[in-house]
Amino acid sequence: MIKKCLFPAAGYGTRFLPATKSMPKEMMPIVNKPLIEYGVEEAIQAGMNGMCIVTGRGKNTLMDHFDKNYELEHQISGTNKEELLFDIRRVIDSAHFTYIRQGEMKGLGHAILVGRELVGNEPFAVVLADDLCVNEDQGVLAQMAALYKQFRCSIVAVEEVPAEDTHKYGVIAGQMIRDDLFRVDNMVEKPEPGTAPSNLAIIGRYILTPDIFDIIEDTEPGKGGEIQITDALLKQAQSGCVLAYKFKGKRFDCGSVDGYIEATNYCYENIYKKDQASKLAQQQTSKK
Repeated sequence: MIKKCLFPAAGYGTRFLPATKSMPKEMMPIVNKPLIEYGVEEAIQAGMNGMCIVTGRGKNTLMDHFDKNYELEHQISGTNKEELLFDIRRVIDSAHFTYIRQGEMKGLGHAILVGRELVGNEPFAVVLADDLCVNEDQGVLAQMAALYKQFRCSIVAVEEVPAEDTHKYGVIAGQMIRDDLFRVDNMVEKPEPGTAPSNLAIIGRYILTPDIFDIIEDTEPGKGGEIQITDALLKQAQSGCVLAYKFKGKRFDCGSVDGYIEATNYCYENIYKKDQASKLAQQQTSKK
C-alpha cells in the first residue's frame, strides 16, 4: 500500500565534523555499506520501491552511489572483486530514485514539505538515515507498514529513553491501545529537562498520510526557529489520529560518535561476518 519512502538528507551532519565537511553524513560507512543504503534496503523489504531523496549542496555522492559506475565496473569485471558490487546492484535494480534539493535548512518539517513534489498525494514513509534500525525477522518499516494497513493513519516509531535524554528528542504521550501501541494526544519537540510528558522518544521512522503537507504549510517555526514535524504531527493528532509504535529491533544513533561505533561493532559481528560466512558456504557448495 505504501510505495514511496522519503529520505531527508540535506543536513550538514555537524555532530560528525570534520568527517562530514565534504562527505554527506548519510554516506558514512557502517562496516562496508553507507548508512543510507541500510535505510533503502529497509524500505525495499517493506515493499517500497520509490526512494525520494531530499538533498542539498555537496550531496552529489548520494546520487552517484545509487547509479552505475561504468569505469569501476569495467575495471573489476571478471575478477573476484566484482561480487562486492552485488548488493548495491540489487538495490539499484529493486527501486527507482528521485531527488530534489532543499535550498535552506529550515528543519525536518520543512525538509518533508520539500519532498511533496516527489511523493504526491499518497501515504509515504520517512527514514532518517542516521538512525540505523536492525531486526533479523522484520524491519521497522515493514512492521509499521503492516500497522498502517490496519489503522490508515500517521504512525511514528518510538522507544523508551532515559529521562535525562528526553531533551534530545521529540517525546510523545498518549493512550495505550496495547503494550506496544499508543494513540498520541501530546507531542513535544526536545522538552526542557524535567518537563517531558513521558520517556517515549520519537526516532527516525515515520509513516505519514498526505494531509500532513498542508498541516506543515500552516505550522509556524518552533523549537530552534525551525519547522518541526513534531508540531505538525501534534496538530494532526488533535484533529484526527496519530499512533506511536514501540518497534521491535535495535536502533543506533549514528549521528553521534558513540552510537556510530556501537552500530559498526554490532553490524560487523551480527551482519557482516554472517554474510561472509554464508557466501563462503555457497561458494564451497557450488564447487562440489
